[in-house]
Amino acid sequence: MGAYKFISELYRKKQSDLMRYLLRIRCWQYRQLSSVHRASRPTRPDKARRLGYKAKQGFVVYRVRVRRGGRKRPVPKGCTFGKPKTQGINQLKFQRSLQAVAEERVGRKCGALRVLNSYWVGQDSTHKFYEVILVDPFHKAVRRDPQINWLCQSNKKHRELRGLTSASKKSRGLGKGHGYSHTTGGSRRAFWKRITTVQMRRKR
Repeated sequence: MGAYKFISELYRKKQSDLMRYLLRIRCWQYRQLSSVHRASRPTRPDKARRLGYKAKQGFVVYRVRVRRGGRKRPVPKGCTFGKPKTQGINQLKFQRSLQAVAEERVGRKCGALRVLNSYWVGQDSTHKFYEVILVDPFHKAVRRDPQINWLCQSNKKHRELRGLTSASKKSRGLGKGHGYSHTTGGSRRAFWKRITTVQMRRKR
């Protein structure tokens, strides 16, 4: 068994004594650091490589801390002013995942870099920790690499803010197969609009 395979097998057994100890120590360390900080190297090199990371110039890894829990509606004194259907405050869920939120925060902080992907590295009762892979689109080592220079195109700016990264796409319901029949045509809205619009010829 190779090293990367060994690491990936370890992470599949998160309740083993080794992983419980490792994750507890790491979470303590991450809590002492700022919410968004640069990591010297990926904590999970096997996962990072599977998501496109290369240990060369132009590639950066940032670690980010996100608070867990649902989304409380931000209204003054709990007054929503509307019908009973929209009066909920507490038991609401945010449409996007915490991983997508983590990518967005790193993308805003490092505006010149492009978000490639991200992965989970740990969690405790209050926070979830993710590592985000970023790429410098103006570095020659990236621009000359045919495997990654697609990210240098101008229409790849801030993919994380437009729901184009892997974590963001999951909440948009995009995919192939019978489970994704409500987003054929690009999005839920496009699908709904197409099936509800009646198109008739003018003279019939």
